[in-house]
Amino acid sequence: MVLREMSTTYGRSPGGYLWAILEPVAAIALLSIVFSYAFRTPPMGTSFVLFYATGYTTLTAFTGLNHRLGTAILFSHQLLAYPNVTFMDAVLARMILSFLTQTLVFIIVMTGIVVLLDLKVLLDMSAIFRALAMLFALGFGVGCLNCFLMSMFPVWQQVWSILTRPLFIISGIFFLMDALPEQYRDMLLWNPLAHVIMEMRAGFYGTYDANLVSEAYVFGISLVCAVFAMLMLRRYHRAIIDRR
Repeated sequence: MVLREMSTTYGRSPGGYLWAILEPVAAIALLSIVFSYAFRTPPMGTSFVLFYATGYTTLTAFTGLNHRLGTAILFSHQLLAYPNVTFMDAVLARMILSFLTQTLVFIIVMTGIVVLLDLKVLLDMSAIFRALAMLFALGFGVGCLNCFLMSMFPVWQQVWSILTRPLFIISGIFFLMDALPEQYRDMLLWNPLAHVIMEMRAGFYGTYDANLVSEAYVFGISLVCAVFAMLMLRRYHRAIIDRR
């Protein structure tokens, strides 16, 4: 099923996997050009490209993983008619492919930025691995929940698309949460993705403490969403398949 996902997702479009790399590179370049004209220096460090890349690649990895998992049953509903294929096969196949794809894209993009721009970066690999663990846990939990909701209520796909549009603004991609007034910062910290981005930046900026990050909060939300989604999918997956 993973091979089937690869061929249908990337094998049928011109460029295939190349677009998975070019899309974030183009967006990061555009952000860097626009904000470099508006501001003298980035909110942290000296490179606009590195600052926006640490936020944007995290956001795109989350949205990509969530989209793939959210449409897992819708994409594979014909295969689920066979008794040997379960809804967990569909979910895990997309999870594995998305995890490998997003991790590879992240490594290529961030390595390219550091090497090509000759940035003197002292990486904190433990912080980067923690951020990736938080990212994929959150993507899995929310993605599984959306898989149930999108399968049961088709209109939820449009509703979720509308609800997540502000993530680009409120997740801290082009500003630091630490620099905001406390009243606004406390509200934005309800967004678990903001914690992931702060932790990711701590891995690339040695002077950044990221003391606002709550790993327990992110993993807690991820666990609650995943458990609830699995219970609902186990209870209703046959009704979803039969309805289609």
